[in-house]
Amino acid sequence: MPKLTVMLEKELKRVDLVDLCDATDAAIRDGIGFGWVRPPPHQRLEVYWKGVLVVPERELFVGRVDGTVAGSVQLVKPPPNFEAGIFSALIDTHFVAPWARGHGLAKVLLEEAERGAREAGLSVIRLDVRETQKRAIALYERCNYQRWGTLNKYHMVNGELVAGYFYVKDLV
Repeated sequence: MPKLTVMLEKELKRVDLVDLCDATDAAIRDGIGFGWVRPPPHQRLEVYWKGVLVVPERELFVGRVDGTVAGSVQLVKPPPNFEAGIFSALIDTHFVAPWARGHGLAKVLLEEAERGAREAGLSVIRLDVRETQKRAIALYERCNYQRWGTLNKYHMVNGELVAGYFYVKDLV
C-alpha cells in the first residue's frame, strides 16, 4: 500500500512545483481540467501555481503518493470584504493525477481541506464539478455533500456544452 500524505503548502520546492505541473498536465489530459480543456504550457502552469501561493484567501493542500506530488485541492476562504459570505469556503482545483488514483488520495485531500475550513471557523463548504467527473461526484456524495443545483451550460469541452453540479456541505 503506498504512503499517502497531504500538506498545506506555503511555498513549493522546485521539484515539487515541477511534479505538481506534471500532475496537473496529466489530469487535464485525462479530462479533469478545472477550467482547462487542453494543458497549457508548463511555464504557464508554474505561474498559475505560484500565483495560488500568494493569494491570502487560498490555501493549497498538496497530496503525495510515496513522496511524489500527485494532486491538490485549494480551500478558498472568503475575503474580508465579503461579509455576507464570511461563514463559507469553496473547494477549488481538487484533483489527483491518473497514475495515483485508486489509493484514496482524493478523499484525504478533501478531508484536509474540510479540516482547514473548520479550523478557520467556517461552517459551510461549497464546490462545483463537471457532470462528466463521475468518480469525483461519487466521492463528494459519499462524503455527505448535497447537490443543490445543476447548470446545464457549465463548461464547453471539445465544442460541446457540459453540465455542472453544485454541492454544499455543513461542517458543524
